[in-house]
Amino acid sequence: MYAVVRTGNKQYRVEEGAVIDVEKLPQAAGDQFDLTDVLMVGDGDKTVIGQPTVDGAKVTVTVVEQWRSKRIIVFRYRQRTKYRSKRGHRQHYTRLHVDAIKA
Repeated sequence: MYAVVRTGNKQYRVEEGAVIDVEKLPQAAGDQFDLTDVLMVGDGDKTVIGQPTVDGAKVTVTVVEQWRSKRIIVFRYRQRTKYRSKRGHRQHYTRLHVDAIKA
C-alpha cells in the first residue's frame, strides 16, 4: 500500500516503513502525528484519487530527527565591475518514519 502526501508545499510518495526527508516541521524528535493532506492512496489494483484530498485518509508518521543539509555556496560575480557576492545556505529538514497508512 502506498500514498501520496503533501507537506511543505511538496508531494511525496510514501509506503509503510519508509523514511522521508521533508522541509522543517515544528514537531520534536520522537513525536508521532498524522499527515491528513493525502492526495492519493493505492493498494495493488485499487487506486483512490482525491478531489483534492482523499476523505478519511491519513498517514501516521514519527519524527526521527531534525537536521540541516550540507552548506550550499551562492556566489554571484559580474566581470569588470568589481562585484562579488558570496553567501552560504543550509536548509532545515525533518526526517519522518512512516508508521501506517489508513484509507
